[in-house]
Parts: sequence; structure tokens; C-alpha cells
Amino acid sequence: MSEARVRLRPDVESVVPYRQGRIAAADAFKLSSNENPFPPLPGVAEALREVQFNRYPEGSARAVRERLATIWQVTPEQIVVTPGSAALLTYLMQATCTAEDEVLYAWRSFEGYPQFVGALGVRSVQVPNRPDGGHDLPAMAAAVTDRTRLVLLCTPNNPTGPTITRDEFEAFMAAIPRTVLVGLDEAYAEFVTDPEAIRGDAALLERHPNLVVLRTFSKAYGLAGLRIGYGVGQEYVMDAIRAVAQPLAVTEPAQLAAIASLDHEPALLERVAVIVERRERIRAGLLEQGWAVPEAQGNFVWLPTGERTAEVAAHFEAAGLVVRSLGEGVRVSIGEADSVEKLLRSAREVVVPLS
Repeated sequence: MSEARVRLRPDVESVVPYRQGRIAAADAFKLSSNENPFPPLPGVAEALREVQFNRYPEGSARAVRERLATIWQVTPEQIVVTPGSAALLTYLMQATCTAEDEVLYAWRSFEGYPQFVGALGVRSVQVPNRPDGGHDLPAMAAAVTDRTRLVLLCTPNNPTGPTITRDEFEAFMAAIPRTVLVGLDEAYAEFVTDPEAIRGDAALLERHPNLVVLRTFSKAYGLAGLRIGYGVGQEYVMDAIRAVAQPLAVTEPAQLAAIASLDHEPALLERVAVIVERRERIRAGLLEQGWAVPEAQGNFVWLPTGERTAEVAAHFEAAGLVVRSLGEGVRVSIGEADSVEKLLRSAREVVVPLS
């Protein structure tokens, strides 16, 4: 006799859990999770010595919000700090959507989007990317309906790499109702070098009251293991996020590390410049080999591999390079200096010249 099962939500049982980038062996390079190859910035380790692990953190992360408010030139009430920007995505959905509502986003994009939407029982609306891997914003604007509550724009787009330009963004915002919340997911903003790319700032938020900008300390700042990110937007929207957010979720170590990191911008910029230089060298080498690599503006490059994705990923892994296979392509993070030439040598052996 089979044992009775508890009743679970049918829609949750169909949700595909988030799949983390594979861990590399000791003699391999992990290029699967878009992590920073550098250790935390100066001052972080010293700040963590002050942690009182027997005490709860300050629940609103006030010190972090006040520091960020100075940088962004907004009020602390316009900022919410969360355990990574991924948590903020979930909170945005909780604050805006009921079961009959829609969350609209480009695809392929951050693979957490469909999981987070599905877990809440909300409807995903996916709009295919352009052939160059960028968001098709006119098509996304046309897909907005009276059920659309949240639109997610990922720039630069993870995993494909292109950014959204200022002109594209402004045209999109003019084409959709101002009652629809737009989340500008800028997890990789610090790596962007395209002068035409949209960038979240106080002026942009003032022009578009239905906008929330999402940032993280996981990528450029190298604090992925501490889980801290933040959002900036209108105060009443931030209040709604605070209402649905898990209490005390941003730990004191994460808060102290974030503040210490913000105090060392010159060191941050130096590290970002090194990663960008490696990115450009890798992309140039791949293009020379015949790979159809899209514009790369994050700390990763995208290799369109079509039906050969599993084969290409296995080839890299056999060479000691753990990459991220995602359906029709492979995403390769920019890693340690020694990984660059190794990656290019391995890629030359398995070129997939798609157009």
C-alpha cells in the first residue's frame, strides 16, 4: 500500500528549482557562477571582527541605507536592503502580483526569473530576445496587458551580455502604462563600459516613478557568500517591499562588509578594470576563432552553441574549465588570470560558428 502524500500546490510541484553553477575540482577553474575572482575589498575582514554573532542584525540595515542614500542622492527611505538582489526580485513579485497577474521579462535572461514567478503561482510572460541576445523592447512593450504588474529588464542581460541603451529604455517606458512597475536589474552595472547604456540613478528614478533599480554586492564587490543587495525607488514602493520581506534576513556580517566595501571605491574600480580587460581579451579571441559572441558587458561571455551545448560544456570541463550550460548556449564567467589562455585554447578546439 502506498503511503499517503501531503497536499502540495500543483503549480509548485512543476517549478524547476534554481540550479547553481557547478563546483570545480581543486585543479580546475570555476567559471560557472559569475563570481568575482578577487577576495573581498580592503577593510572587509577587519570589519567582520566587530560582529556580535549572538545578536540579531539591525533589521532595516539603516547604516547601509544611509551610506547608499548619500551615494545615490536619495533618502534612506527610498532604499531597501535585501539578502541579495534575487530576494528583492521575489519581494517585488509579492508586493505587486496576485495569482491572476503577469510578470513580463525577456528570455533568455536570468534563470531565477521563471522559478521565482512560478513559486508564487503568478503567470510568466517571456518575450524572446533579439538575434543579438539583447532585449526586444518593442515586443516587450506590445506584450504588456492589463494583467501585467511587473516588468523585469536585465541590463547587461545575464547570460547573453548586451545592455539596454538609454534611447531604448526611454522609448519602452513611454510605451507602457505608468501603473506597471519596472524592475531594472543591474546586477552587473559596474562592469558596463558602453557609453550608451542605461544606468540607474536618481535622475532616472525621478523621471520614472514606476521604476525600481536593483543592485547587488555579489558581483563587482565580491561578497557573493554574504548575500546582500538593494533596491532604490519610490518610498511607498519600498515600504511595500519592506512589508513582505523576511524580517532580519540581512545579516550583520553582510551589512558591515557592504559598508566597508563602499569605503574602498578606488580598489573596486581597479579590480573591475582588470576583469573588463580580461573580458575584452577573451571576447576578441573568441571572435577571431569564429565564435558568434554577442556584445559582452558583464563579467561573462555567452557562447551560442545550439544543439551542441552539452558537448561544448563537457569539452570545457574535461579541460579543467567548469562553465554554465543553459539550453541553447554556454555562459563563461571571467575568472582568474591563468584561466584566460586556457579558455581560449580549449574554445579553439570546439568552435561552434553560429550566426
